[in-house]
Amino acid sequence: MTALTNAQFRLAARPSGLPKPSDWSYTEEPVGTPGEGEILVELEYLSLDPAMRSWMNAGRSYVPPVQIGEVMRAAGIGKIVASKNANFTAGQHVYGTFGVQKFAISDGAGVSVVDTELAPAPVHLGALGLSGISAYFGLLDVGRPKPGETVVVSAAAGSVGSIAGQIAKIKGCRAIGIAGGADKCRGLVEELGFDAAIDYKAGDVRAQLREYATKGVDVFFDNVGGTILQDVLARLAKGARVVISGAVSQYNNEKPAQGPANYMQLLVTRSSMTGFVVFDYAARYPEAVAELAGWLRSGALRSMEHVVTGGIEKFPEALLELFAGKNFGKYVLAL
Repeated sequence: MTALTNAQFRLAARPSGLPKPSDWSYTEEPVGTPGEGEILVELEYLSLDPAMRSWMNAGRSYVPPVQIGEVMRAAGIGKIVASKNANFTAGQHVYGTFGVQKFAISDGAGVSVVDTELAPAPVHLGALGLSGISAYFGLLDVGRPKPGETVVVSAAAGSVGSIAGQIAKIKGCRAIGIAGGADKCRGLVEELGFDAAIDYKAGDVRAQLREYATKGVDVFFDNVGGTILQDVLARLAKGARVVISGAVSQYNNEKPAQGPANYMQLLVTRSSMTGFVVFDYAARYPEAVAELAGWLRSGALRSMEHVVTGGIEKFPEALLELFAGKNFGKYVLAL
């Protein structure tokens, strides 16, 4: 067997603001041999997620930070090259947090087999992966939408938001997306079935909210934070539920994140604001995947993947493109 070479990106320094080339260390090394109970996976697709930026910080978070010198954390899908684990066989496609590298050795913990006949691999990183699962539990368990209510989703053209808005429609709600740019807003309405879309780049989000959410916002699924969160808090209906799924507008700040100045709107409207982390629902992932897959088969749900090519070397540039909002739907790097 020809010797294999692994290519990796390791964290070289903790970024201030957007990651710079000097924050990464690109390395190549021989691929190891799996030991007893282990598998060797050749990665084919990497998931690029806004949360990756927060994992690079040293502060307290819902998962430990990536340490300096470690392979950058990332979920991915690949094919098993060799297996010494009775639960897996060579040739299977699997999903796991394998990191930003071409090959990974794993003991199988947190690894699941992926059915690429059910859907292409990128879909298992999007609608059938943690993006779809996050939208499912964040909206349904935390947001608790009722038919006829108005659901607003920020970063609605992203991997989680695009699914959350569609689930709101499936559940009989009015779905309003907030996104950046006329093209994205048009896609939300014409391709994904949102009732309306607000272009925050066009200015005066509050005025657009008054136009489209005439009776107020019952559920806000927030992926952005910052001024968008403030704008929506000003438009809450009585008894609204605010789901804090992420805060992409704050991840690359060089100063500490600022909270909403008008948080007292929660008191005025008797509303709640709840933080949500998808990993808390790990035991129920199969439930979400089964329902999401059913909606995909019926056509009630569309999975949008933005797949970029260029191999592992493209990673630093692709991550910056993600934060620049280049994607519509799930952003995936093909290796």
